[in-house]
Amino acid sequence: MFFKKMKNKNIIYAGFAALFIGALIFIVSDSKVDTEIKVPTASAGVLSVPNNNFNFGVLEMKDGKVTHNFEVRNDGSEPVVVKKVYTSCACTTASILDADGDKYGLFGMQGHKGLALDTSIEIKPGESATLTAIYDPAAHGPKGVGKIKRIIYLDTNSTEKPQTQITFEAMVVNK
Repeated sequence: MFFKKMKNKNIIYAGFAALFIGALIFIVSDSKVDTEIKVPTASAGVLSVPNNNFNFGVLEMKDGKVTHNFEVRNDGSEPVVVKKVYTSCACTTASILDADGDKYGLFGMQGHKGLALDTSIEIKPGESATLTAIYDPAAHGPKGVGKIKRIIYLDTNSTEKPQTQITFEAMVVNK
């Protein structure tokens, strides 16, 4: 009988302790939410790419991968969140360096394993990020010669322009 009463007291004490800890966690987490910067799910901000098409000229397969950096600016008055980055072909990948120096990616073609697509990169009003396009002219093998045009897509939360496209082209040769 004595042990039964002790067991019931321990259960009651444990219940009160759990309630107290739960309330404490709620209070602490609730106060943290108020201090965070809230990014809207939709934004009136707009991304622009001043030079959104680049021509690599003639590329020889044997010379390997080439890269080009594109500036991506937020010309709007609200933050824009890049939610997804993907490319038009498996021969192309991309990464993004934000204004704080944080690097995101390697992004690639949808459906190809091992590369990211979904992301959450915030570009604040007036800020820029650097998108690096990486193209492998040898990716299609020895017969993959001729004029190419590839696209990198940025899907965002912008209501004005939800998708930004960046393109590059080249003439691939195999000598």
